[in-house]
This record gives sequence, C-alpha cells and structure tokens, in this order.
Amino acid sequence: MKKAVFLSIAAAMGLSVYSYAQVSAGVAAVQPGAGNDPVLMSIGNSQVRLSEFTYVYKKNNKDTTNNPQAVENYLELFTTFKMKVKEAEELKMDTSLAFRSELGGYRRQVSQQYLTDRKVNDSLLTEAYNRMKEDIRAYHILIKCDEMALPRDTDIAYTRVQILQGLLNGKPVTKLINDYESKLKTKFGIVNMKKAPAADTQKVYDLVNPLRQLERRFKNKPAPFDEVAFIASEDPSARQNRGDLGYFTAFSMVYPFETLCYNTPVGKVGGPARTKYGYHLVNVIDRRPASGKILVQHIMVKSPAGAPAADSIKAKAKVDEIYAKVQAGEDFATLAKQFSEDKASAVKGGEIPWFGLYEMPQQFEKAAFGLQNNGDVAAPVKTAWGWHIIRRVDKKGVPPFEQVKGEIKQRVNRDQRANQGRASLIAKVKAENKFVEYPATVKEFYKVMDSTYYMGRWSATKAAGMNKTMFTLDGVNYTQDQFAKWLEDHQVRNGIKRPFTDIVDAAYKNWVEESCVRLEDSKLESKYPDFKNLMQEYRDGMLLFDLMDKKVWSKAVKDTAGLRQYHEANKTKYMLPERADATVYSCKDEATAKKVRKMLKQKKTTKEIMDEINKESQLNLTVEHKLWNKGENDLVDRNWKAGTSKNEMKDGRVMFVVVDKIEPARPKTLQEARGAVTTDYQNQLDKEWVESLKQKYPVVIDREVLKMVK
Repeated sequence: MKKAVFLSIAAAMGLSVYSYAQVSAGVAAVQPGAGNDPVLMSIGNSQVRLSEFTYVYKKNNKDTTNNPQAVENYLELFTTFKMKVKEAEELKMDTSLAFRSELGGYRRQVSQQYLTDRKVNDSLLTEAYNRMKEDIRAYHILIKCDEMALPRDTDIAYTRVQILQGLLNGKPVTKLINDYESKLKTKFGIVNMKKAPAADTQKVYDLVNPLRQLERRFKNKPAPFDEVAFIASEDPSARQNRGDLGYFTAFSMVYPFETLCYNTPVGKVGGPARTKYGYHLVNVIDRRPASGKILVQHIMVKSPAGAPAADSIKAKAKVDEIYAKVQAGEDFATLAKQFSEDKASAVKGGEIPWFGLYEMPQQFEKAAFGLQNNGDVAAPVKTAWGWHIIRRVDKKGVPPFEQVKGEIKQRVNRDQRANQGRASLIAKVKAENKFVEYPATVKEFYKVMDSTYYMGRWSATKAAGMNKTMFTLDGVNYTQDQFAKWLEDHQVRNGIKRPFTDIVDAAYKNWVEESCVRLEDSKLESKYPDFKNLMQEYRDGMLLFDLMDKKVWSKAVKDTAGLRQYHEANKTKYMLPERADATVYSCKDEATAKKVRKMLKQKKTTKEIMDEINKESQLNLTVEHKLWNKGENDLVDRNWKAGTSKNEMKDGRVMFVVVDKIEPARPKTLQEARGAVTTDYQNQLDKEWVESLKQKYPVVIDREVLKMVK
C-alpha cells in the first residue's frame, strides 16, 4: 500500500500533507449543482462550483480567509490539482485491477476504525491513559495452557492453578495434588507407574514432585510468591528472576494480564487471568507515579557485539577511565565533547532527546530511570552499541491526555483490548438488524462431522440436504448449506483433536460474528460521511501518485540521457566547497603532543601511534581524520593550508591538526549530486507537464464568482 502517497502528492502540488487531505476531502464532500452554487471554473469539459473551492480554501486558509492574494495563490494550486486528477480519470487509471486491489486493501485497513463500538473504544482510551500514569511492579507465575487446548488439558492446567493458589494462601492442597497427579496419569495412559514408559512417568514426576516439595516445606503456611514462582512457574525466566517482572505500564503486557495487575491491590495475589499463553497469577508489590520521560547526557565508548577481544578490553578500560574522571568532579559535558564516540550527542555535551520506557535498550533505560536526582551519574552500562556513562539532566511526567490521545488510539487499535469494541459492535448490529437464531440447527451439524476435519479434508457435501435457516439478520436468512461451505473453507489442520461439539459451536459463533461485521462494513459509506470522504481522498491520492510516478518521478530516474544533459547545463548549482583533507590530534598534555609529533615525523601509522601512546590509558590520544568543510572544526578553520599547526588548548586538551592538502571547490559529479539533480529534473518535468495540461484542458475562471469567496 502506498504509504507515501500523500507526502508525494503534497510535494507535487506545493501543499502540506494536511492541505492535500483537505482538498481531496472537500472534493468528495461537496456536491456541485445544489441550489445557488455558481460555476467558479471550467477545466476542459468539467465544471467546478464555488462551494467546492470555498470549502477547501477555508479549511486550509483559516487565518487569511479575506485576503484576495491568498485566494489567488490557493486557486492556482487547486487548479493544478484538478487538472492532474482529470488527466488520470481520462486515462482510466481508476479501472485497472491493481488500482482496485490497492484501494480495496486501504478500505479494509481504514474500515477497522469504524467496525468497532466507538463509545467502548473511547472508554478504553481513558482507561489506557489512566494506567499510563502509573507504573506497576509485579511478580508473576505462569501455568501454560494453549488457547486451543482440549477441555482435558484445560482442566489439568486449572487444577495446577488451584494448587498454587492454595500454597500461596497456606491452605491444604494434598487432595488437589493427588487429583492433579491422577489426571496426568490418565492423560499419558499410565495405569501402573512402575510399568509405564520411563518418559511418561518422568513427565508426571517433573510436574507433581515440585508441588509436593512445596507442600511439605511450608506445611499449610503461606508460601512466598517468589519461591513458588521459582519452583513451579512455567515461565522460563522465573529461574533467573523468581517471577519478578520489574516495573511496567499500559501496553507493556498483553491486555488481560495488564488488567489483572492494575486491578490487584499492592501486597495482594491476583488471578487467575487467562491469556493466549495460559493462566497467570500475580503478586503486585508496588505502584508508583509513571516514570514519564527523562532527559540525559551520555558518554559512549563503542564496543559492538562480536568485536575482537582486544578491542573490547580497550573499550572497557577507556570507559572506566572516563568514569573515574566524572567521579573526580570533572565537567561531564566537557568529557563528552572530548571522549564520547557518539558524535551527534558529543557536540551537545552528550545530551540526547527526551525518551520514555521501552524507547531505549533495556540496560540503558534501567540505568537512566534508576537515577533519582538531576545531576546523578550511573556507573558504566553495556548495550549492543557499547559502553555508556549516563547523567540525569531532567525528568517529566506523562503529557496531558489530548497530547497523546492519537498515539494511544493507534496502540488500542493494535492491541487485544480492541476486541471489546468489536464485541460491543456485534451486539449493536444484532439489535439494530433484528437478529434471530435457531440453536437446534447448529446441533444438527454435530452428527455430520468426522475425522476428515482434523486432516483439513472435510467437505460441505457431508451436510447435503441440510438447508434450514440458522439465523436471520437484516431480513436475510443465513442457512445450513451456507454454514457448511463456511466450515469447509475455514477448517484448520493443527493436530488438535477437539470434540466436534466444540468445533461446530466455535465455528458457528465466528460465522455469525463475521456476518454481522460484513453487514456493518457494507453500510459504512452511507452511515459515515467522514469515511466516504476519506475513501475519496485516498482514491484521488492513488490516481495522482500513479500518474505523477509515470509522468515525472520514474521518468526522471529512467531518463539517464536527460538527467546527464540537465546536470551538464546546471552543474554550477551543485558545488562541492573547498575542503581540507586533515587529521585532528587531541592529546592529554604537551608531553603527549610532543611524542605524537615525533612519531609522525618517523612516518608511523595512526594505529601504531595510538597503540603506543594509549598503552597506559585510552584517554591519552584521540585521532579523527576526514575531509573537513569550513565551519566544522575551529582548529581546522584556523589552519586552512597544508602543513602542521601549532598546539592549542581546548576543553583541557592539547590539540593540533595536520592538513595533508586543501581540496579546491568543484562541481559535483552526477553521481555525487544525483539526488539533488534528480529532484530538480523532476520539478522541470512537472512544470512542462502542467503546461501541456493547460493546453489540453483549458481553464476558464469566472472572476465575478471568485469575488464571492469570503
């Protein structure tokens, strides 16, 4: 799907993305010819009425509504847009299979926002925001149980839940454990443990024995949650963290689990809650105001994963030396400028943009948010990027609801909680469209199911002759033969042999829900004008995108001869400035600088010099070589000629530069300037194309009508 459609079109029209959206929506929203609505302009044989232009102009020029020049400027952009869309329609680009498929895909995506109960969704937004204002720390026990588990396996898992709840509450669990063991033996077909296959008896032992050990150990006294998690949780991480999940907030966990945690008081055990992973028990041990966002400075020493051991050792030694300087009271910003290998932040004293939970590597985030006060510094922490020393600058809480509402809405729509809105919508559709069902017709399918369904080979012919109405919706009968075909098309071969009663009941429920959603989907354009306008907007956007790509963008890229000719005629527009091929040396002190200069005279390589000078400390010498533009480095600027500069003091370091040569200014080659040249060539092609459209579709504007725009 063309995610860049609106950006590309906006660039082609000289409009903002918002402007383009409003233009398209306005074209869709206004119906020409209604009442006293004079023709403002004609484009070829098409007419544009005053109401259409006035609508989009006011949407995009709220502060200049009565400015005649603003009207004229916008009229030109609007006219160009209308000519391009008309050309696409004349070429019948909206009739191609690819176009219809693309538009259909976009419709399916956009419709999801409407195929839900908006009131329920609004409450979910409020709930999520309120939860975002609080961080929770909880311990966790998982009892695995697949969503599609057989009733027998679900019962076994839930029995284990009851045992663990009893242990946590200090209640007798002997009977439950015996019952649990009996159910496991039945599952594995064990009659006599001594005669059963060793693998099966081991499975039973591994599941039951830890529970008996906990029972004997705590003897009807409440067992500590972390101990039960360590011994009996089926979450593999519990062996390392004893069930401790650390702090988290809304959207960090699956929704049912999140809800369980937020609904459990501090110090209490909550659950069980069922998710796609199984059953969960939690022990909430703390709630605190949300971490919000934090502003930090950092000093980074690169040490990527997979780096040679010698390089890793040097990186660790270097970061430890820098940290010692920080602890000794040296200025953090100055040290960042001197030593940080994150060049983008080093020039800012190590400062990086504000960030919140889950926006940085876990190790970096934990260290940053662990700092209690502005000015506190964390010991070096390792991430995939390397080593970091982090200093807290400032911290702020969760933004006001209106500022983050859009972001929360997107996350809710992607989250499991969106199912609540869908369920509520289905209930409304049933009520609004007089849903009536006949349960007896569902049961008749129990007897026509057989083992071929487990293999994905069940056929609707097995229900031949069954054609009773199963439910009615919006006056339409949905029959057994339709359901049989739906069953055939939706059978899943997953190896789980569930009872046929469960299979049929679940399939029927899904069929009803899908039918309700499909009915609502068919009415979206008539029920929601904003949906209709949005679809019109995207349709026009796709047409313009495809046409612009054909006439301008791809043409410029493929027309290599034309591109070379354009570059040759305009090459003075694409100049490389005069640059210095230079190396900047930053030394610990004068003595170090003297040693470096001596080694340079001996024609030593940079690696040889650094290995020697940094033998005792990785901070003794740093070296940076590149082609420098004027303004990038003060020292290079002051020594803009071939040769070696004098020593200068900067940020407590002795600096000097060796300029190998000055590269003179020159035009960039086509390869060096290809991006800019291509863009400019595209703009030229667009201008030429627009001129041809003006000849093809003469534009006549009624100036008297234009004066009516207010």
